[in-house]
Amino acid sequence: MAQIIVYGHRESIDRRRTALSEAIHGAVMSALDYPPEKRFQRFIALSDEDFVHPADRGADYTIIEISMFEGRSDAAKRALIAELFARIERDAGTPPHSVEVTITETPRVNWGIRGRNAEDLSLGYRVDI
Repeated sequence: MAQIIVYGHRESIDRRRTALSEAIHGAVMSALDYPPEKRFQRFIALSDEDFVHPADRGADYTIIEISMFEGRSDAAKRALIAELFARIERDAGTPPHSVEVTITETPRVNWGIRGRNAEDLSLGYRVDI
């Protein structure tokens, strides 16, 4: 399971939402062997006053926060971050300098999904990659 929150300037998010969504999901599928139908994303479009950052990051500065079950290897997480930078630059036109990614992992037992504890669910995909 991976829940993704994308923050950016309102104008930038509105203009690039589809490209960002495709790039992010493509990176997750490629690096984490994630099923295509498991897309969980939220876009938070902020006013300039509510999104403070160094000017050198540019108007398309984007923060991506990924919450997911623990269990992926360091190599898989490194691959995910590399894929995100490459795909977002290619598909949304945002250079890596203007993208930041954080990954937060928690045990499956800390998640509730479809009315059950995630520890008790059969996921249909691997986490231990």
